[in-house]
Amino acid sequence: MVDVLLGLQWGDEGKGKIVDFLAARYDIIARFQGGPNAGHTLYINGEKVVLHTIPSGVFQSHCLNLIGNGVVIDPVTLQKEIHKILPLQADLLQRLYISHRAHLILPTHRALDAASEAAKGSEKIGSTLKGIGPAYMDKTGRNGLRVGDLLSPDFQKKYDKLVLKHMEMLRQYSHKVEWEEWEAPFFESIEYLRNLQIVNAEYWLDMQIKDGKNILAEGAQGSMLDIDFGTYPFVTSSNTITAGVCSGLGIAPSKIGDVYGITKAYCTRVGGGPFPTELEEETGDALRKAGNEFGATTGRPRRCGWIDLVALRYAVMLSGVTKLIVTKADVMDHFDPVKAAVGYIIEGKETREFPYDLCATDATPVYETFAGWEKPISDCNTYDELPHVFRDYCRYVENYLETKIAYVSNGTGRDQLIVIP
Repeated sequence: MVDVLLGLQWGDEGKGKIVDFLAARYDIIARFQGGPNAGHTLYINGEKVVLHTIPSGVFQSHCLNLIGNGVVIDPVTLQKEIHKILPLQADLLQRLYISHRAHLILPTHRALDAASEAAKGSEKIGSTLKGIGPAYMDKTGRNGLRVGDLLSPDFQKKYDKLVLKHMEMLRQYSHKVEWEEWEAPFFESIEYLRNLQIVNAEYWLDMQIKDGKNILAEGAQGSMLDIDFGTYPFVTSSNTITAGVCSGLGIAPSKIGDVYGITKAYCTRVGGGPFPTELEEETGDALRKAGNEFGATTGRPRRCGWIDLVALRYAVMLSGVTKLIVTKADVMDHFDPVKAAVGYIIEGKETREFPYDLCATDATPVYETFAGWEKPISDCNTYDELPHVFRDYCRYVENYLETKIAYVSNGTGRDQLIVIP
């Protein structure tokens, strides 16, 4: 069976730490979507490590790691990431596999991303400008280059043809991007990529499943950024929910087992888009500082607000979450009271349904208020040590979501994870 781990909010839920923790019980960790806009943060021997493309099981020496076909790969970013990890994990390359079918991000994809975002003006979606969107557009438009193409003698011809198409598109924009200087490092990294373990991943995974291996599919971004079900158009370019595992790795739905869904104890969002519980005054600033809410990939300050149980219930439903994990609960040590959105007022009526177009909907949150914790959660090591008021809060969340909380993260350390019985 293939278990799944994904974010339930707008990304940045703390997936890296959780995958690193869970990886001990899995033989294979497989990334199924997204690109180098991901930033999964781990702390290894006190050192902060941010993974962008490589699966988060890389620091478990028994784990094999697969970059699936649903991922878009920037060769330059991947090579840099490998070089940063090798001093910490010398056997990385022996345990890293890449799907033939994963698409490549070209320098001109990055140029198109920057030019398109600049043209949007005040309607920018908050792209990380990594070229992810244009690469997925070429994928669905049947123009893209894949990792398997690197092994073809016609690769240069295919590359030149796609670049010419991109140059025609770039002429439509007034914003000019000097992308040519990115080509030399791109081709250097292409040569490096050719020497990695490139596999027919769907067959490789099928063999591993038949051999009884335990597999964890790792998602990037978050459920509310899903291209179909997120806060469109302020979304990413891939399916970030459980359904994306099947198309992003080439496995059948019947092979899906447990689904771990991760949520912060509050909400954050980077870039534009609707955010019903956003706090734009002192409390929001306090959340940002207490949670150190700055992007692992971009460094951008994140927008912060109270937890949104309406959106969370929607995400849990979409992915069939069986085990909920709450991260950064210790950040809430600093707040009394603690609030949670349990409904929206839309056109004068209260609802628990997430609207079709939140961008065009005036949704006013309805809050439930909880007393602050009796003592710092960060000081606790077991469930029995947790404050009673926090345990009551967890039960309320479980009842609302109709999903069991399996773990609560109460700090950045690898061992700061409490099992909830």
